Amino acid sequence: MSNARRLRVLAVLSFLLAFTALIVCSQPAAASQPPDYTLYTTYSFGTGYQNVYWVVCGSTADTEGCYASGSLGPFGRAGALIEGNQSVNQTTSTVTRYIYVVDVAAGSGTAVTLYVYKKTDVVTSSSDTVTVTLVKTVSLPLTGGTDAVCSMAANSGYLFIGTDQSPYGVRVEKNNLSYVQIGGFSPPMNVTSITSDKYGYVTVTFGGPFDGGFYAYGPNGEEVEDGGGSDFMLSTDAGLSTAELPTSDGIPADRLVVRPKQK
Repeated sequence: MSNARRLRVLAVLSFLLAFTALIVCSQPAAASQPPDYTLYTTYSFGTGYQNVYWVVCGSTADTEGCYASGSLGPFGRAGALIEGNQSVNQTTSTVTRYIYVVDVAAGSGTAVTLYVYKKTDVVTSSSDTVTVTLVKTVSLPLTGGTDAVCSMAANSGYLFIGTDQSPYGVRVEKNNLSYVQIGGFSPPMNVTSITSDKYGYVTVTFGGPFDGGFYAYGPNGEEVEDGGGSDFMLSTDAGLSTAELPTSDGIPADRLVVRPKQK
């Protein structure tokens, strides 16, 4: 092979190597999965909804099965539960999340109390060590009872809670568990549902068939709309039963108004 041809071959090979390296470097790095992404937690209620039982199952790198179990409570009556988003420490393979439980019959009466539990999973190649501890209780300005129906939804920063015995709901800030009353109509109508969507918007619905009203809240917890009707929102991972929602004779087209943004 002549020197000129050899140089041309080397130049082509150098170009191909550089082009390949450029493609490899331009690919986004694969996102690391949380240590517990192959594990799941199921919950169940004891008699009278006074205890909540949990079990963690799934698999690790080397094993599969169920790794831990326990209970929350006892409560007067657990009315609603929700898990918070996870916090991950990849260095220690630890995943932390909060579990929020609303007791609608605290002390077997009509008081309503929010219980906040911290759940920690430490995952290894062969096991998951789980601890669940009660970190805070908050008395809420709501009326409950053993027959009360509780509604709850959440976004990344707030919990929205209400019962069908109270004409107001509450918005609880997750960071410090402070709360404010929200909603309210005249004449009074009690909370019938609280729903949310994947972007963190939440709707608190009041009243019964044909006489309802609603308030909508944004991801920052602030009110974005209110009006008549029994509007609700849909999430992407849990369907709503019509048993949980009142009907409405509101006409959605009546709300179609666009105006300049207030700055």
